[in-house]
Amino acid sequence: MSLRFTVLASGSTGNATVVSTDSASVLVDVGLSGKKIEELMQQRDVTGKDLDAIFVTHEHSDHIKGLGAFARKYELPVYANEKTWAAMYKTVGELPDHQRKIIPSDSVMEIADLRVESYAISHDAAEPVGYCFESDGMKLSLATDMGYMSDKVMARLVRSDVLILESNHDVEMLRMGRYPWNIKRRILGDTGHLSNEAAGEALCKLLSGITRRVYLAHLSLQHNLMDLAKLTVNTVLENNGFFYQKHEFALCETYHDRPTEWDYVKV
Repeated sequence: MSLRFTVLASGSTGNATVVSTDSASVLVDVGLSGKKIEELMQQRDVTGKDLDAIFVTHEHSDHIKGLGAFARKYELPVYANEKTWAAMYKTVGELPDHQRKIIPSDSVMEIADLRVESYAISHDAAEPVGYCFESDGMKLSLATDMGYMSDKVMARLVRSDVLILESNHDVEMLRMGRYPWNIKRRILGDTGHLSNEAAGEALCKLLSGITRRVYLAHLSLQHNLMDLAKLTVNTVLENNGFFYQKHEFALCETYHDRPTEWDYVKV
């Protein structure tokens, strides 16, 4: 059995991830147009016909832009909590009742051999969530779009074989950037986004001998650089005693305009 994934796109311009096992395949968020999602999926030899369901983290446009059209085209069930459904109704449009599925925050469901756990996060949306995916003893966790990482969230993410973690911005780049102060304050606040430093600090608590790869995700195009994010996270880890000879893991990249390679969680 296998658990694998590809991050189709990650960032403020759109987010989508495919998670698959031998018997199930799901899409997390559809934050680009349906046409663009299909183009990205084709690059990884997967189509909407291969999917069993869509899971939604929250209603912001960079997570649901193409959701309605894509779900209708492939007649896929869409899972989200009640408040998210209410908040995204105007954007998503009409869907048949059999496609509108409720998955409460902090709940678990299974699709064939894929276990999906939803957990609440802190973000300025109606009822935002992250997801953990497990199959045959393997665990992949998706943790983006959160202003801070609470102990409760930490408890959900521990012992992840692979973690997709937000590293949204460099604090000084954001402070010096052109955004109005009210937007900067939102991003820096407890319902905004994790900075590079915050991502590193979270990893100091999350990393265990089982974690092999951490994908830095949802980077700001205006206020971050992947090399800077990796350098900052590494520096925080090293300052807290995490050295590669003691704890072997890799920091991996995601992209706003192209998918990552398929990654098998246990490799």
